[in-house]
Amino acid sequence: MQLAELLKDWPCSVTGGSIRTTITGVEDYAQAVKPGDIFIVRKGKKTSGSRFVKEALARGAVAVVSEESISMPITDQSIPFVWVPNTSLFLSYASAKLSAFPAEALTVIAITGTNGKTTVSHFVSQLLRALHKNVAVIGTVGFFINEQKQQTVYEQLTTLQAKELHPILKQCVRKGVTHVVLEASSMGLQQNRLDHCDIDCGVFLNLSEDHLEDHGGLEAYKRAKKRLADLSKKLVLNGDDNFCRSVGIYDKKKSCSFGFDNHNDLHIQIVSESLGKTVICLQTSSSEHIVEIPFVGKYHVQNAVAALMTLWRLGFSIEEIAEHMWLLKLPEGRLEKIDNSFGIDVYVDYAHTAEALQAVLQTFDRSKNLYLVFSCGGNRDKAKRFAMGAVASKYANVIFLTTDNPRDEDPILINESIIAGFTEQQYYEIYLDRKVAIHQALAKAEKGDIVLVAGKGHEQTQQIKNQKFPFSDQQCIRDYFLNLMSKDGVE
Repeated sequence: MQLAELLKDWPCSVTGGSIRTTITGVEDYAQAVKPGDIFIVRKGKKTSGSRFVKEALARGAVAVVSEESISMPITDQSIPFVWVPNTSLFLSYASAKLSAFPAEALTVIAITGTNGKTTVSHFVSQLLRALHKNVAVIGTVGFFINEQKQQTVYEQLTTLQAKELHPILKQCVRKGVTHVVLEASSMGLQQNRLDHCDIDCGVFLNLSEDHLEDHGGLEAYKRAKKRLADLSKKLVLNGDDNFCRSVGIYDKKKSCSFGFDNHNDLHIQIVSESLGKTVICLQTSSSEHIVEIPFVGKYHVQNAVAALMTLWRLGFSIEEIAEHMWLLKLPEGRLEKIDNSFGIDVYVDYAHTAEALQAVLQTFDRSKNLYLVFSCGGNRDKAKRFAMGAVASKYANVIFLTTDNPRDEDPILINESIIAGFTEQQYYEIYLDRKVAIHQALAKAEKGDIVLVAGKGHEQTQQIKNQKFPFSDQQCIRDYFLNLMSKDGVE
């Protein structure tokens, strides 16, 4: 594509070079530039823009885009310099256009919420697969086509950057995918990563205090989330959540709500709960449906119904969706049970907010001893630590405090903030080595007890300072039981 073609619908000014220059890609990291790329100098790199431009040109960039005046290291003016009012938006637009706007050929569902994005995205995929659709999921735990994980070289982000997202969507079109389910993070929305992705249905699950330090406060966090409403043709809202309900007030024509409160368009009532199963009644203004879900707990019911309502909004009938609800399975690292031969119920879950932790803990049998291993991440969301301590103290018999991803913070201080939320009689132990903490919890547990290892879920690394070390909660648990079996002479 020629530069002129790329720029013809975009406000800009061009100096130097030729607008007939052929563009083959777009990149905003100088170190990743390939010959034929247009290089975008993102806002915030003003003081060192010249250095980045020089490296990008050395690597083969054929044009440079910026929203700020920078000292161009070009003497012959052979390289076009393009000024645009917003480089973040332009990166989104250019990425989509160079891939021929692939989202327009797909039915795209984008899901946002502090908690539950991954679970609901996979539930939606599973239901669509049961209805014989080819489906891709792009989110926290990776890129999947028809529930098979695809190999990628991209940085693991909840919402991919536009330069990565649109080529993947183009790949989906080529492979016959009809529906794509995206996780829409607050940072992804704020950074315009989905602005030129044609979204058919936006799903709002909930909002609680998380990532506030990244956004500069709660109101900025809300504004970032609300951007999905502007980008989506239809909306599905958790009507029991105050924030989600407020989104619907401004978009009544394209909004539909679900929830336990009877004012919702799809009203949920729990009929019965038994071991590993919930029967619910779903009521609309004109119909009533009995649905079986293979989970217990209000949180899991809400997530399952969010997926059902999303498909309903896309034109499927509740009857045909309900037939497949009993097949739903939680994704990797979400209340993932680790089998063992010692009769201990061991689970790994990604819960890293007070709301998510409470939702998981509420699903367990309160008559059993519960051992909880967790901490909080460093360099962010300090306000939630006390609340997570209070929730943990309410449900767990013994708490094993450890490290999550402490980053640059002292894990001792992180845990002190959590302990401040404990009740006075709470018994706890501290092991800053996460492996030791997990093994200590498993050693204390007996047959019939429950052990929950929370906070990291699917993650395969642990970040300490600026380094990421290989670490898997699941593998750590399996290693413990393998070692125990060898000591006991079990084959």
